[in-house]
Amino acid sequence: MPAPALKRDAGRIGLLFASLGGMIGSGWLFGAMNAAKIAGPASLIAWVIGGGAVLLLAFVFAELSTMFPQPGAVIVFPYLCFGRLSAQVMTWINFLAYISVPPVEAVSVINYSNNFFSGLVDPASGMLTMKGFAAAAALMVLFLWINLLAIRLVLKINNAITWWKLLVPAGTVVVLMFVHFRARNFTQFGFAPTGMNGVLAAVSGSGVLFAYLGFRQAIELAGETSNPSRSLPFAIVGSVLLCILLYCGLELAFIGALTPADLANGWAKLSFPGISGPFAGLASGLGLTWLAITLYADAAISPGGTGVIYNTTAARVIYATADSGFMPRLFTQISGNGVPVTSLALSFFAGLLFLLPLPSWRLLVTYISSISVIAYGIGPVVLLAFRQTLPEAQYKRPFRLRLAMVFAPMAFIVANLVVFWAGADVANHLLGGLLLMFMFYCGQQFAVQRTLRHLEWRGAWWMAPYFGGLWLITYLGPAHGTGTFSNLSGTVVISVFSLGIIALALRCALPDPQAAKANYMRTDALKILTVPKA
Repeated sequence: MPAPALKRDAGRIGLLFASLGGMIGSGWLFGAMNAAKIAGPASLIAWVIGGGAVLLLAFVFAELSTMFPQPGAVIVFPYLCFGRLSAQVMTWINFLAYISVPPVEAVSVINYSNNFFSGLVDPASGMLTMKGFAAAAALMVLFLWINLLAIRLVLKINNAITWWKLLVPAGTVVVLMFVHFRARNFTQFGFAPTGMNGVLAAVSGSGVLFAYLGFRQAIELAGETSNPSRSLPFAIVGSVLLCILLYCGLELAFIGALTPADLANGWAKLSFPGISGPFAGLASGLGLTWLAITLYADAAISPGGTGVIYNTTAARVIYATADSGFMPRLFTQISGNGVPVTSLALSFFAGLLFLLPLPSWRLLVTYISSISVIAYGIGPVVLLAFRQTLPEAQYKRPFRLRLAMVFAPMAFIVANLVVFWAGADVANHLLGGLLLMFMFYCGQQFAVQRTLRHLEWRGAWWMAPYFGGLWLITYLGPAHGTGTFSNLSGTVVISVFSLGIIALALRCALPDPQAAKANYMRTDALKILTVPKA
């Protein structure tokens, strides 16, 4: 009897809706108001910048994920290109990026639910009470239970939820613009009251980028689709394009629906009583009770659906990590339904730690956005390296990114800019924590081996100037830093720095990546595309 394995039951629509399900969560419920408070009507530009940044990354991963369609692909890419040590570092970043989202979405649901079931949230601190903690933990148990089903059933459930998640915000845009659209709101207090600084701050600090990052769900399910060369580009790029249109429409409708009373104290003081949410508050103020009720229901369904699909992909990332030897083999166990059960359990229990006393939703998504773009920022570097070491004459791409020498560096620059815009406080926690984890890992390896020579330093040393330089530049930036660099000068410095890091990384890439070549040849769906050597 063959051993249980991951099943290839995910089709194009299933993958598209997996990415959409990961993107349309609590981000759209809070992001429009948070962005408007920071940047005013110019928050529309922030949504375009954020969408464009993620679209660049999406194109990069459309090529990489079709070359190596495996579960947990973001762990596999750095391993195949730079070796084990670099992949180990990226493992920590990806682990934190994935497991932190389901509890954040659970917190979002509980915050809304507190309007009907008081006592879940402390009104003074905004933190969960013990009752709220128990409710959020119970919600995460529900996420876990759904994910114990076969991937085909999980994606069917996600498809049904995603239809709702698409129709409600799209309908909200239409209704608000039809019932009340005040054009003066775009100029009364200035289109960009905080200038370009506010626009850039809104990209990473208001939930804009967080709302887009769910496109990666299709990548992590790449090993469970039978036709990755067609399904993955369709799902990855399609989901980002759809969400750019949706989020810009929501911001436009939100700003236009505000009343003079809402803006009496300016954009920075914009608020709605309680934790009802901006769109539900607007609907109630405009007498649209039925829409407010619908939005209250969506406040549970949208974040809940995102929590489910992030649990799905977090388990696949942990599975791939263990399968590659970066975690105990215990986490490669698969159930009869084709579900990586032990990885799912680890994702659940690690996620519970994020339900402990938390800061605001807005600060949380700033951290998660920064972690996520660093996790995905290595993708453009890997793509450029593989263009050299896996030439198309021998290893054709099912999906090929045109002008990769232009778009891949742009994607890497934008990923680094997001960390810079987030500010020094975020960088201190994120990169400082990464340094501590690396020091602990080296200490543990030395205690066992009595040497560190066995670590693959050649492929990973470029990460030291990369993370160290990014940390330093952000510390010198305007957001909670010294202010030595403005956003404009900092953007120039980050751009030049990023190009220098790419040059270093390409020198460190494995010149003859045997594992990547073997991995490519082993992919059944792509064998027919290999061209024999002349």
